[in-house]
Amino acid sequence: MSLTEITQALAKSDIYDLEHTRRIGDPIFPAHWPGFVYTLHRRHEVFEGQKRTSASGMLVMAEHSGTHIDALSHQAIEMEMAGLVKVTSKNQTERGFLELGVETIKPILRRGVLIDVAASKGVKQLDARYMISESDLKEAATKFGVSLQEGDCVLVRTGWAQNFGDATGYLQAPGVDASGARWLAQFKPFLCGADNMAFDFPEHIDPELGMLPCHSILIVKNSIYIVENLNLEELSSNSAYEFTFICLPLKLNGVTGSPVRPLAIVPRK
Repeated sequence: MSLTEITQALAKSDIYDLEHTRRIGDPIFPAHWPGFVYTLHRRHEVFEGQKRTSASGMLVMAEHSGTHIDALSHQAIEMEMAGLVKVTSKNQTERGFLELGVETIKPILRRGVLIDVAASKGVKQLDARYMISESDLKEAATKFGVSLQEGDCVLVRTGWAQNFGDATGYLQAPGVDASGARWLAQFKPFLCGADNMAFDFPEHIDPELGMLPCHSILIVKNSIYIVENLNLEELSSNSAYEFTFICLPLKLNGVTGSPVRPLAIVPRK
C-alpha cells in the first residue's frame, strides 16, 4: 500500500480516543496516590517593555495514574518477573529498573478487539465489584462475533468509564477474575486492557494467587502487558469490535509504567 493509499484510508476511517482527560482529583489506586498533580508556577504577566509573555508549570504524576500501560517490571512473584528475570539489587535500583522498564515497549500498532461484557448482558454497566469470568468473556465474544488472534490487543468493557468522574465510586468497578485471565492468555495477546482501575478488581482475593491474580497471570507468567482506565464508551456505542489499535508508551527509562493515549482506528462502512 502506498503512502497516498494509507492517507486516503485514514481519511475514510473513524478515530476513537480511548484516553481519559487527566485532572487533579481523578480516581487513583491508593498505592499510587496522589496520582495527577499540576501547578502553574510561571504565569502570563505584563512587564514593561515586553509584549511577549510565557506560562509553564510543574507536572507530578504517578506512572500508574489515568490511562496507562503496565511495564513487565511492574509485577513479580517470589521475586521473579516476566521471562524468569530475577529481581536483584543489580536490576532494581533507586533510579528504576535496568531490565523490563517501560522504555522496552516498542510503539504498538496492532489488531485490536473489544469484548463488550456489559453490552452482551444488555446493561449500560456491570454491577459494582462484579467478577468477570471466562464464561462472561466467551459469551460476549460469541455474541458480537469477536475472534481472538495471537498478538492482539484485547480490550474488555465493563461500562465503568462512565463513572470516571466519581473518584470514590469508580474504585468499585468490576474486574476480570483468574479464569478470565487464563482464558485470554491462551490466545497469546500482546496486551489486555479494561475500563477499570486495575483490570482485576483490587479487593478480590483469589484463593491461589491472592490479590490482583490477572496481574500475576498476564504480566508475570505470560509477559502480556496490561492497559488500565480506558474509555471504551464510543467504541461500544458504535459497535466497533475490531480495529487498528495504536498506543505509544513514553520512553521513560527504568520506569514501571507509562501514561498513554491509545487510539482505535475503524474504517467507515
